[in-house]
Amino acid sequence: MYRMLQEADTIGIFQVESRAQMATLPRLRPKTFYDIVVEVAIIRPGPIVGQMVHPYLKRRQGQEPVVYPHASLEPILERTLGVPLFQEQLLRMAMVAAGFSGGEAEELRRAFGFKRSERRMQEIEKKLRAGMAKQGIGGEAAEEIIRSITSFALYGFPESHAASFALLVYASAYLKAHYPAAFYTAMLNNQPMGFYHPSTLVKDAQRHGVRFAPIDVQVSDRACRVEADGRVRLGLMYVNGLRREVAEAIEAGSGKREVGGARRDAGGDIRCPKCGCDDESMIEALHTHEAFCNICSHVWPVEPPAVDSPPASGLSPRASRLAPRFSSLDDFIRRTGIRRDEVATLASIGALNAFGFDRRTALWQVEQAVRPAGELFDEAREDDSRLAPPASGVLPPASPLAPMTVPERLLADYAGTSLTIGPHPMSLRRPELALRGVLRASDLPLGRHGRRVRVAGAVITRQRPGTAKGFVFLTLEDETGIANIIVRPDLFSEHRAAVVGAPYLIVDGTLQIQEGVTSVRAERVQPLTGDSPAVDSHDFR
Repeated sequence: MYRMLQEADTIGIFQVESRAQMATLPRLRPKTFYDIVVEVAIIRPGPIVGQMVHPYLKRRQGQEPVVYPHASLEPILERTLGVPLFQEQLLRMAMVAAGFSGGEAEELRRAFGFKRSERRMQEIEKKLRAGMAKQGIGGEAAEEIIRSITSFALYGFPESHAASFALLVYASAYLKAHYPAAFYTAMLNNQPMGFYHPSTLVKDAQRHGVRFAPIDVQVSDRACRVEADGRVRLGLMYVNGLRREVAEAIEAGSGKREVGGARRDAGGDIRCPKCGCDDESMIEALHTHEAFCNICSHVWPVEPPAVDSPPASGLSPRASRLAPRFSSLDDFIRRTGIRRDEVATLASIGALNAFGFDRRTALWQVEQAVRPAGELFDEAREDDSRLAPPASGVLPPASPLAPMTVPERLLADYAGTSLTIGPHPMSLRRPELALRGVLRASDLPLGRHGRRVRVAGAVITRQRPGTAKGFVFLTLEDETGIANIIVRPDLFSEHRAAVVGAPYLIVDGTLQIQEGVTSVRAERVQPLTGDSPAVDSHDFR
């Protein structure tokens, strides 16, 4: 887990997933919990403007001796190598160095609050200078103390606050390192949150070995979930335009069929043939027509049910997944109350493939299936249901349209769900990009510092921090990872339209590798044109 933090492999991890945090982690190289507390606190406007970040990192790496503004402050600053990082330290410094009383220290603490007043800080600065003069502290030592304290008015953390956040960082990093499927599932189920779009979370998960299963109306719930085989099943919540009540109706799957082939006792309850478990909440279905017992991890085959099987009785929703929810496309449409545009989206992303269709055939069939209801159509619907592949194995009439190609499926995925579990858009263009000398993100750390490089990718973040003196920071994503781009103020002004508006960029620049942090200092920025899906980005927030 700590190795992951040291390598800034922190996409999706609370508080340490920003570009600035990722640029600091390889230099700080956290090894203990308190290191995480420091990491959370150090990337804040207060410590940055107060010029505390670089001194702390250099002292931690042994490149600079640990010194204190005044000998009396050593007990206060020893734990943070002579650099004040926390609000509590600043208050104690004011009491020790300037003789502040408890009431005056409380006044200073309030000045650090959300309603910051420049006038109040100027008054406090005068008191600090007068108090330090009485204590015999002046010159550069006094200026350093003043700078440390007044800069905290720009926002710094109390140590207790940083420790609380660090606990969440620790827990998140532990889950990502040891239980990645559960971690990413939880992240996907609680959007919007964090720094990255779900499409980036999915690709990061895949790079960490997490396998995904597509949205399927026969088995998907509204939320994402971890299946018994370890895959993350995408939830219906990611279908663009699908109403919540329809997603819940699909998940409920009224009219589910009874499980066939499973051992039952005299009362008709489902039972594991190995351990005898009859708790249906502990028995799950696999997509391979097998049942899985969570008690003894036994897997056994389950026969597909007949169309005219009687409805299940007493089965939990998890156990009921052993059987298809819907017997046919018509059955699905009739029982869920889904609209034409919603079912068309499901067809385009492959969520209806369980009925025996490819995506284009499903779109073709939708036009026949979505038609007025009434007695005149009942007989026709019954005839159609007998053609359902799960029941009889008879395929419906084929679509005259050719199946979607891989690029077409990719475009459909992004249009229908704003993400894909298929190939990254950049991977489809890699042969072309390689001929143009474009490196992959994973190639950059292996390069030589100072060499000229060319990179390209989808823009997933754009930042222009107030403390960065006009510099803009971009994050480009390709199929291998992310690349950090630094754009000078003059270059940003020159290429503003591309930097702000282009979903994909190609960047020429100089490779910078310093203390384990890799970035590209841009010298030329241009849009990467082509028929690639639009990718959502986190911009200037």
